[in-house]
This record gives sequence, structure tokens and C-alpha cells, in this order.
Amino acid sequence: MFDRLREDIATIRERDPAARSGWEVLTCYPGLHALLLHRFAHACWRAKRRWLARFVSQTARFLTGIEIHPGATIGRRVFIDHGMGVVIGETAEVGDDCTIYQGVTLGGTSLARGAKRHPTLGAGVIVGAGAKVLGSFTVGANAKIGSNAVVVKPVPEGGTAVGNPARVILPVRAAAPAADADAAAPARARRDGFCAYGITPNADDPVSLAIHGLIDHAATQTQRVEAIAAALEQLGARVDALHGEGASPIDLRRLSAVLDGNAAPPAADARASSPE
Repeated sequence: MFDRLREDIATIRERDPAARSGWEVLTCYPGLHALLLHRFAHACWRAKRRWLARFVSQTARFLTGIEIHPGATIGRRVFIDHGMGVVIGETAEVGDDCTIYQGVTLGGTSLARGAKRHPTLGAGVIVGAGAKVLGSFTVGANAKIGSNAVVVKPVPEGGTAVGNPARVILPVRAAAPAADADAAAPARARRDGFCAYGITPNADDPVSLAIHGLIDHAATQTQRVEAIAAALEQLGARVDALHGEGASPIDLRRLSAVLDGNAAPPAADARASSPE
């Protein structure tokens, strides 16, 4: 028990630069208190002492503002930062080395008793503030969920999900060797991929990328229209009169040749036949 406690304190000091000492973490971090009380409540739940388990979890909720159902499974070195408003449902599973920020909900969307209704977080998942992960699916190891995201579908390993409904904006990374996930791995190795609040540098939302693509496409179309207008002028047509009466017919073959750069401007007789 004390080994787990020392491990939890070391984890918090590693991931929170505001933590100045182990004593401060032990006495002032509600996320740690909620996890300690959850372990007792979870043991009561597994021992079929369901009322006592619920009473302990509700006491923890009153003291910390963090609601963890005693049936939920929480791994090692989990860090609940700030924690106010966190809700973790009965069948939720949180893997080792996960980080959960305030206002997160790991909720269920089914009313079936005894069924798996809540999400499973793989090892090393980071869930940003205010995110909602709803449903019985898996968030892959080392995935990141951005703040205020609403995740209703699986997230692949190493992916980053943002938005409502959430979209995966980063490709899947290759899985790390099993040896790297060992508890004895150096703390720096676990820090390398850590992103506070699930914010990944230089990760653009696919919607914003699509909008920028549309803007670039519109600019390209404008340039092409201007090129067509210049070619029409070369063929002797008045561009501003094309939609009016008396506009001269356009030779499409010659227009195509001019646009392709394979033909010289039309002769003077073609200009003479124009409305001008």
C-alpha cells in the first residue's frame, strides 16, 4: 500500500510543476485523496459489500468533488489533476499512467444492467479538461483527447481527438516496445510524450484544414477565370458583353488552343467581326 502511495506522489510531482514536495501532494491534492478512497471502495465492491462501497465513494465525492464509482477499475500511476467535476462510471476502465483533468466524464450510453457501458482508456491516455468520453469503446494507448471534446467512437492508439463530435486529427503512431511501458522505466521516458490538457503542438483541426483548402481552391479558380477572360479578349470578344445581346459567338477550339498556348492570337478579321 505504501509503495503505491509513494508511486502516486512521485507521479504527481513528475507531471505537475506546481507540486513542490511530497507532503504538499499528500495533504493538498484531491485527486490523490479520491484515488486512495476509491481503492478502499473498490475493495469493498469486489467483496460484495456494495452499500459500504457506495457510501465510501459518496464520501470521497463530498470531500474532493471527484465521483468515481466503486466498480470502476483504475490502473497505476493515474493522475487526476485539479479534479473538480470528474465523473467515472461503474464499468469504466482507466489504464496505467493516464492523466485526467477537471470536468471529465467517462460515461455510459446504455441502460443495460451488468453490461459494459463505459469506456476503456488504454495506458498513457490524456483526457483534457471538460472532455466527455461516452460509450462502451476503447481509447487506444497514448491517445490524447482535447479539452471539451465529445468522444463517442473509438480512438486509435496514439491518435488525438478534438471537437464535438470528436475527430481524430493525428495519425496513429507505432506502438512502443513492451519494455518501455515497464514501471521501472525512467521517469523521463514517460514524460517525453506528455501533453498537458491533451494539446498537441502543430495539430490542426481537419475542419480548419478543409476550410483553408476551399479558400486556396477559390483563389485558383479566380486565376483561371481571369486567364479565360484574357483569352476571350484575344479572340475578339467583349467579356463584359458576353451576357448581353449581340455578343459574338466564340470559337471554342481556338479558345482552347489559346489557353494551352498552342495558337497565336486570332487575325484581325476576327476582331473586325466583333461587336466592337
